[in-house]
Amino acid sequence: QVQLVESGGGLVQPGGSLRLSCTASISIFSFYVMGWYRQAPGKERELVANITRGDTTNYADSVKGRFAISRENAKRMVYLQMNSLSHEDSAVYYCRARLSMSDSGYWGQGTQVVVSS
Repeated sequence: QVQLVESGGGLVQPGGSLRLSCTASISIFSFYVMGWYRQAPGKERELVANITRGDTTNYADSVKGRFAISRENAKRMVYLQMNSLSHEDSAVYYCRARLSMSDSGYWGQGTQVVVSS
């Protein structure tokens, strides 16, 4: 079974930084795309950033210039570097991966990020 496990969430002050990690149970070369989503209380889950096998990246407008997605193939990991964090970034962050365009995708369990002073 394909599993994705997130880590790195926690409490951070406004303006601070945090790096999230997602570790896959299989080679990440198997995935057409991997990415990060987030969901705040009372809000819909939204796309934060994606990265393809060819290293093409896509970011939500709200995080462009502040967040960076990357991957480390040998470790089967995808990262989300988050800088200049604000209260609006507080959410549970989920890792997602798809094997192809027609694949419904796989989800991690989520890791919580709280931005507070």
